[in-house]
Amino acid sequence: MSRAFVFPGQGSQAVGMGAALAEAFGAAREVFEEVDEALSQRLSTLMFEGPESDLTLTENAQPALMAVSMAAVRVLEREAGLRLADKADFVAGHSLGEYSALAAAGSLSLTDTARLLKRRGQAMQEAVPVGEGAMAALLGLDLEAAAQVAEEAAQGEVCAPANDNAPGQVVVSGAKAAVERAIELATAKGARRAILLPVSAPFHCALMASAADEMALALAETMLQPPHIRLVTNVTASAVEDVEDIRPLLVQQVTGMVRWRESVLYMKDCGVGTLVELGAGKVLSGLARRIDRELTGINAGTPEEIEALIKTL
Repeated sequence: MSRAFVFPGQGSQAVGMGAALAEAFGAAREVFEEVDEALSQRLSTLMFEGPESDLTLTENAQPALMAVSMAAVRVLEREAGLRLADKADFVAGHSLGEYSALAAAGSLSLTDTARLLKRRGQAMQEAVPVGEGAMAALLGLDLEAAAQVAEEAAQGEVCAPANDNAPGQVVVSGAKAAVERAIELATAKGARRAILLPVSAPFHCALMASAADEMALALAETMLQPPHIRLVTNVTASAVEDVEDIRPLLVQQVTGMVRWRESVLYMKDCGVGTLVELGAGKVLSGLARRIDRELTGINAGTPEEIEALIKTL
C-alpha cells in the first residue's frame, strides 16, 4: 500500500503553531522567514505568540497554515534528505491546503504560495460583509440529505454544501438566514447535531464569486510548474497533473464544494493505505478512518512527530 501527503485547511490554526519546529530545525525557521519576507509582515510572530483573534482572520490563517505545512516539508527534505515524490503517490489539501500541496509538489514557489493565500484570504473576506454569511456543520446526515436540506433552506437565498468531509459530516454555507434555516431543518430531519461554525465568511459557495474572480487574476499572473507528485483536487476528487487544468480548478475551488470524502476514497482506490498530514492540527488524519476503516492517518506537525515519521519513510 502506498501513501499520500495531505495538508490541512482553515480551522486547524492555533497560537503557538510552528514555534517548536522553528526552535528545533533551521530549515523550518527558513520557511517562516521567507513567508514573513514575502508578505512584508511578521506573520511568524503572530503564529507563535498570537493574539488568536488576529491569527484567526482568514487573510492570516491561510498563509500561516501553509507556512507550518511547508516547514514540515522542508524539514523532511533538508534535514532528512528525503524527496517527497519518492515517498508518496499523491498530494491533496483541504481548501487552502490545496495550495500547500502544490507548493510541496514543486508546482508553486513558497513566496508565490504565501502571496496567493494572503490575497485569497482578503478576497474571501471582502466578498461578503461580516455577519451576512454563515457556515454550519450538519453531523449525522450524508451528502444527499444535507444537499436536500440546503436546497429547502435556501428560499431564494444562497445555501449549499461546502465541505463533504466524511460520512455524516457535511458543512453547508450561504446567507446567514438560510444557513440558520438549514440548522432547524437538519435537526428536524434527524441530524445528530447541527451547529454554526465560528468562521468570518461563507466559504465554498456562490457568494464567493467575486473572490473567485480575484483568484483568476492572481493565478493568471503566477508561474505554475507541473507538480512532481499527482494532485488530487477538491473540485474533481481525482488526480490532475497538467498546469492548464490546475489553474482553473483553483479558481472553481473558491465557490465549489470541497469533495474531501471522495478525494480520500479516490486515493484509496488507487492503492493508498496511509494519509500523512503535514502541518498544524490533526483534522485530516482524524478523518481518514472515519472515511474508510482500512486507512491509517498520521499527523506530522511537531518535531517529535516529524522525527517519528522520518523513521517510517
